[in-house]
Order: sequence, then structure tokens, then C-alpha cells
Amino acid sequence: MAIHENLLGGPPETHLPDDPEPREMLASGTAPSEVAAKYPTSSLAWAQLADDAFEAGSVVASYAYARTGYHRGLDALRRSGWKGHGPVPFEHEPNRGFLRALHALARAAQAIGEQDEYERCSSFLKDSSPTAASTLG
Repeated sequence: MAIHENLLGGPPETHLPDDPEPREMLASGTAPSEVAAKYPTSSLAWAQLADDAFEAGSVVASYAYARTGYHRGLDALRRSGWKGHGPVPFEHEPNRGFLRALHALARAAQAIGEQDEYERCSSFLKDSSPTAASTLG
């Protein structure tokens, strides 16, 4: 038996493929807007834009960036076999862009008073990755 075998029969973990270029560009100090322009499918770049906008007090822009990163991440998850539910572990680094965008979307939704969206995104984050929910929250 494999060590990480799911004994309850639930959906398997989804691991997004690694796309190191956007992560490396951000780590080297490239502006997130440049990274998003070069790699528009990178949830990580959109999540960083959302975080930067939120910290600057631009909550609506943060919401828009986060929503873009969230939808780009959903597209990537589906391409990776995700069926709309199941674990998306934070421990797998390529998943972090999507999880950060989801967290940023919840945060911005709460800030603009969109309580239903905040609750939906917060629950989705906890269900996808309890580690992400506790780390990012």
C-alpha cells in the first residue's frame, strides 16, 4: 500500500504542473505586472498583483486581479484532472498561485462587503487546503 493512498475513496490530490519561470521572475524582483503580461496564465503573478493592490488600498483592483488569478487557476486545475472538488495541497509549490489567488479573492470580497463570495471562497480554500487556509489567513 502506498503511504499517501486515499483510504476513504475521495478524489485524489491535484498537483498543478510546475511553471518555474513566473515564480523565478517574481523572486528576482520583476514587477508582477510584467510577469502577468508575459505569463497571463500564471495565477501566481495575478495573486501577487492582488496582494500588492490590497496593500496599497486598491481593494477593487485587488478583487479584479484575484478573480483573474482564480479563474486562470481553475482552468489549470481542470486541465490537470480536477473534477471541481478535492485536495489542492499547498505543500505542492505550483498549487500556491491558485491558492493565493483564492485567498486574495476572499479577502477582497470581504473588504467590499460581498459576504456570500467571501464565505464561498473561504470554504473553498479550507476544503482545498487546510494548510493554505491557516498559512495565508
